[in-house]
Amino acid sequence: MLQTSARLLAMLGQLQARDIVSGTELAARLDVGERTIRKDIERLRELGYPIDSVRGPAGGYRFGEHGRMPPLLLEPDEAVAVAVGLGSVATVRGIEESSALALAKLEHVLPDRLRRRVRALHESTEVGPVNTGTNVEAPPVDVALLAELAAAVRDREGLRFDYQPGGREDAEERVEADPYRLVSWQERWYVVARRRPTGQWQAFRADWLALRTPSAGRFVANPLEGGDYSAFVLRDVAFSGWSVHCRIAVDAPAAEVLSRINPTVGVVETIDDTHSVLVTGGDSVEVVAVWIGMLGLDFHISEPPELVEHLRVLSHRYARATPAQAD
Repeated sequence: MLQTSARLLAMLGQLQARDIVSGTELAARLDVGERTIRKDIERLRELGYPIDSVRGPAGGYRFGEHGRMPPLLLEPDEAVAVAVGLGSVATVRGIEESSALALAKLEHVLPDRLRRRVRALHESTEVGPVNTGTNVEAPPVDVALLAELAAAVRDREGLRFDYQPGGREDAEERVEADPYRLVSWQERWYVVARRRPTGQWQAFRADWLALRTPSAGRFVANPLEGGDYSAFVLRDVAFSGWSVHCRIAVDAPAAEVLSRINPTVGVVETIDDTHSVLVTGGDSVEVVAVWIGMLGLDFHISEPPELVEHLRVLSHRYARATPAQAD
């Protein structure tokens, strides 16, 4: 249950986000009884917030018009852009409700003309399913954790955390590191940091770490050479940041392989003029198998065992799916 001050702020947010909200709904959302809701409404009124009571079957409470913020001064295209952004992230696990509330609050502080435009866009738009490139559900976004990580980057405050690569408890380690940048890629969040005491750079997946307190203390900045943290994440994830990793020997030169893949899929190493190795991975063996098949080139793979077995199963499945050749 929220403390009184936090609960009052949360109640104001609920009232601003809706035209009318019932006492029953407020009680459920704030995890208190309706009697507490009535007392909190009176407290807000005493503090000068104009909260009206609406009687009837669809009644409840609403934030009085004269207590609203002044109209938000946005150009029409800017208002639509914000609405599109909020609508797009509404499908991201962990922030669905926050996105919807933010969009509702945006509508309340827009001038009437822009409010109608944004509402029309919202009511006539559907967002398709995200993360269709994998059969593994995207992890929920922990906005509180991201805020703490961002503050540590800003304040040059070292981190102490427990880290489980691949989400595996048997691989858990305790880490101290100096954070430099947050990077979002393929519905995953990473914090790029230098490990202590070695100073080694690494991209840590946010959903695989649990912060510990107190922090590791302030640090003197020593940024990544070149400053391209996004590119570093792509390289680091290719070698160590997937749930499944593999090295694929390809019967083609590196240039040919590079021309056939998205650069974010992995790293290509040259063996000789006609052979190379693709270092890649994915959230599951099924996803990796799809990527390998899309190469359109002959390849050889000996590990990990679960990927080898999955490819063997696929080969038999595809063979059964094709008509037998006549003798």
